[in-house]
Amino acid sequence: MVRKSDEWDGVTGGTTLGQKAMKVMLSILDVRMGYVLLAFVVPFYMLFHHKGYVAIYGYFRRRHGYGPLKSLLKTYRNHFLFGQAMLDRFAVYAGRAKFSVDNPDNPLFLAMLDRPEGCIVASAHVGNPELSGYLLSQQKKRINCLIYGGEAKEVQKNRIKILERNNIRAIPVSDDLSHIFLVNEALQGGEMVSMPCDRTLGSSKCVTCDFLGAPADFPIGAFVLAEQFGVPVLAMFVLKVSASGYRIHVSRIPSPAGGTKRERIESMTRAYANELERIVRRYPEQWFNFYTFWKR
Repeated sequence: MVRKSDEWDGVTGGTTLGQKAMKVMLSILDVRMGYVLLAFVVPFYMLFHHKGYVAIYGYFRRRHGYGPLKSLLKTYRNHFLFGQAMLDRFAVYAGRAKFSVDNPDNPLFLAMLDRPEGCIVASAHVGNPELSGYLLSQQKKRINCLIYGGEAKEVQKNRIKILERNNIRAIPVSDDLSHIFLVNEALQGGEMVSMPCDRTLGSSKCVTCDFLGAPADFPIGAFVLAEQFGVPVLAMFVLKVSASGYRIHVSRIPSPAGGTKRERIESMTRAYANELERIVRRYPEQWFNFYTFWKR
């Protein structure tokens, strides 16, 4: 089993002062200048955040079968792309970001906006999922974005401010479980609910799936809601494809008609894991789970 110390703690790194400084810097400088600095910062980050480095190195060695040198180079590239994703977010907060977007599956997303019932959007910590809230600006149907409540206040404040402009409501996960009532209310009202579906956060409500050739636990919460409210599920992933370009992949997670409720939930969970694996194999360097993800 995964030790508690190996699990993700859910907090964006850096102090509030540092995050404010980042926002101010990117309101003046082009984000690509930050990319240049990243090239020199990443080796030190890898050195002093050893647990994350080891997890990603093992991911390339064991899940993709790369040799030691290639795994090391890929680990550097992974950390570099993660840094770019963070800079891109703060560039958006600063109001200077201009990203092009390739969305080949946009008709599927638009069709879901026109349907009367709600919908669940299943995301993951791959690529830069938060940018979907800035790149898919629309006013037809409100999207409720479930976010981790332990983020630094500067991150939450800027995130909520920008998202509200695009008809998106941020719902922080709270210890008192009040977010559950807001999610239920949104689905009952025919709105969309977006949530990451690749981290259990210590919950026992999960399904073990074969993922990249090894067993890993995936949470079932999103699919329980889909079954409960009878709403469809879309898997959405936002991947960086160039310095200023992103590609959005959207797919429908099938919901089986037969079987028991538990069997239908497990079937949707495994279908999501299969879709996530397809994306990760295509963009292996943009896997950003910096902890022991697979079961021992």
